[in-house]
Amino acid sequence: MSQVRGNLFILSAPSGAGKSSLINALLQKHDNMQVSVSHTTRAPRPGEENGVHYHFVDQETFKELIANDDFFEWAQVFDNYYGTSKAAIEQQLANGIDVFLDIDWQGARQVRELAPEVTTIFILPPSKEELQNRLTNRGQDSEEVIASRMEKAQSESSHYDEYDYVVVNDDFDTALGEIATIVEATRLSLHTQKHKHNELITELLK
Repeated sequence: MSQVRGNLFILSAPSGAGKSSLINALLQKHDNMQVSVSHTTRAPRPGEENGVHYHFVDQETFKELIANDDFFEWAQVFDNYYGTSKAAIEQQLANGIDVFLDIDWQGARQVRELAPEVTTIFILPPSKEELQNRLTNRGQDSEEVIASRMEKAQSESSHYDEYDYVVVNDDFDTALGEIATIVEATRLSLHTQKHKHNELITELLK
């Protein structure tokens, strides 16, 4: 049996939809999965580790990586840069690991250009009211910041129809199960199975 190549996934969602919690729970329940660790020029926050949460680099290094076409996708957010390394992802996929990119719709567009086989998932909150509650209950932001996040969430959610799958995170366990089902369906797709069982298929069709 041929070495099974990993599958590439994108998960996008507006802030407060629960994407990070779903990804973390998925990785705890399943083997051979990993979230891509992005490069960034911003300073580490308390508790963040280089190579675990982000690859922290200076702006000169980041711009060299851009010039060398080393990123799947990258973006400048205010004064900082963020990017997804091609080489790191390719190594993980070649080793049979499913890789999840936690990026927004703009990054997803860039990745689809380079990797059209990517499976894309958009996570929606169950309602505006619930999203407002989740953002408010964090207790971290002012009313002005929450209002800004709500406006941005609406803008981001308008791109849901650019994705292969949509999951509504109303009940956490249900949403988690739906994402796991999408992963399993991707693993059983023609593209994946053809590569995995190449020797068998060749023998059967002789």
